Amino acid sequence: MSEPTVLFARADGVATVTLNRPATLNSFTVEMHAALADALSAIASDDTIRCTLITGAGRGFCAGQDLNDRAVAPGEDAPNIGESIERRYNPMVRAVRGLRMPVICAVNGVAAGAGANLALACDIVLAARSARFIQAFCKIGLVPDSGGTWTLPRLVGPARAAALMMLGEAVSAEQAAEWGMIWKAVDDDTLMTEATALARHLAGQPTTGLALIKRALAASAGNTLDEQLDLERDLQTLAGGTADYAEGVRAFLDKRPPAFTGR
Repeated sequence: MSEPTVLFARADGVATVTLNRPATLNSFTVEMHAALADALSAIASDDTIRCTLITGAGRGFCAGQDLNDRAVAPGEDAPNIGESIERRYNPMVRAVRGLRMPVICAVNGVAAGAGANLALACDIVLAARSARFIQAFCKIGLVPDSGGTWTLPRLVGPARAAALMMLGEAVSAEQAAEWGMIWKAVDDDTLMTEATALARHLAGQPTTGLALIKRALAASAGNTLDEQLDLERDLQTLAGGTADYAEGVRAFLDKRPPAFTGR
């Protein structure tokens, strides 16, 4: 029996998804895409999961596409990479972005190509100090995918995004944090401890309210100020009707810690 390409565990309201092809720096194959899609689908349909943590096994987070899975021999027709994007990478990013709960990424090593953009699709990214983010597509004549051309300019600005995508230079975890690409860089030996603690903390928060925050942030890039003000009004109406809002106010008045349920 071969090792599963994606490990999936649930505990304390947290789903932990681990990319598990460490010998290839967790690069994507058709099989790993399918396993990750199954894990994300299971998370989306499980109301007991209130936070998701994505990481990689071994010394890397994800090196992007496994090129052995897409090799072109002399004289052969080129593969239809657009079909691969449509069938696998785009659904992956949409599934991650569409999760109703906070999604944390713990980048434990190199995050290159689609691996970098998978990480940046998450809500909060922590990276080990040894981690590197590389928009490696230009090195083989490709265009950044997995949402990279949408996400990266919004995180670091168009000038830096263009240079990173056209030069393919590595960005250290500390530089990524300084530029606002990620939340923060942490020591390698504390990455998973900090990421797991953060996931458990978020799982105990008013997660319906956090889901509404995600909706507001996602809409803000395309909205005018007036449209965003109206959306904030509508989302606040929903948040104000939750049991967690009532519990938060009672706990504040009672001077005790709140017991949120995500409802």
